[in-house]
Amino acid sequence: MGKLDGKVALISGGARGQGAAEAETFAREGAKVVFGDVRDVEGQKVEVAMRAAGYDATYVHLDVTNEADWQEAIKFAEDRHGRLDILINNAAIVIPRVPIEERTVAEWDQVMAVNARGVFLGTKHAIPAMRRAGGGSIVNISSVAGIGQSLHQEPAYAASKGAVRIFTKVTASQHAKDRIRCNSVHPGPVDTEMFHSAFKGDRDAIEKRLQRVPLRRMGTVPEIVSAVLYLASDEASYITGSELVVDGGALAQ
Repeated sequence: MGKLDGKVALISGGARGQGAAEAETFAREGAKVVFGDVRDVEGQKVEVAMRAAGYDATYVHLDVTNEADWQEAIKFAEDRHGRLDILINNAAIVIPRVPIEERTVAEWDQVMAVNARGVFLGTKHAIPAMRRAGGGSIVNISSVAGIGQSLHQEPAYAASKGAVRIFTKVTASQHAKDRIRCNSVHPGPVDTEMFHSAFKGDRDAIEKRLQRVPLRRMGTVPEIVSAVLYLASDEASYITGSELVVDGGALAQ
């Protein structure tokens, strides 16, 4: 008996890392999974591996900044599986930190487009589908950067994740009447390719970052995915508008 038996889930940023792990975990827990990304070759490889394992999983091209891509992905999920129950807004990008005065407008707009507009577009088009299904669960992947430790955060990334945090609460409040729950997950530093790319392989910088984490280590992808799974499932049926922090104690300092 899986935690997501009978559910249909759509996951963005699913071609690698945390998104791919979410897709596999959700399928293992009984969901029919549609996952999207712009990394088509990698995404298709994940689909092949999941199907070989016996899972009902399909990869679709999904540029989260493109409204038409979202419409097509949600239509595909409904046409193939008859409903949409879960949306995981996972896709995001991070860029190396620089002072605000050195950040370009183009870089700022790129981060906001993927990290904030992408969440808005996915939510906008998922709501009618979830309403047709009688309700649903949206989980937005934010970050501790959207809450605090601001002295050390990259400005555009922090602003985008703060937007996700507040947008989550607005969605939860305004669509509880539709039986749609919406929550955010706020990871601290997690051992992923994206995290390491932000530090350009600088081990000293990474160690300095971990000094601000009481548990003195990076989180793991399974630790984050387990939190996402909980909020997506009916086990969290009385939780909406909440932020689940998974950060090794960083925000407790």
